[in-house]
Amino acid sequence: MPQNRRHDMGVGGTCFCPKCDYRAAHQRGVPCQEERCPQCGAKLLREGSYHDQLLQQKRGG
Repeated sequence: MPQNRRHDMGVGGTCFCPKCDYRAAHQRGVPCQEERCPQCGAKLLREGSYHDQLLQQKRGG
């Protein structure tokens, strides 16, 4: 059975698009991955999140 992942990264922060680098302020209570980029439609990621770290590793940075 899959577990719900919740990381409680706090109220501040930035959501960003991994495809076109669009950025927006994180909205409290709304996970970045539930938001879509208004420019290209990709799911947004939270700066500093687990998924952001994986992306950085994949890109070699």
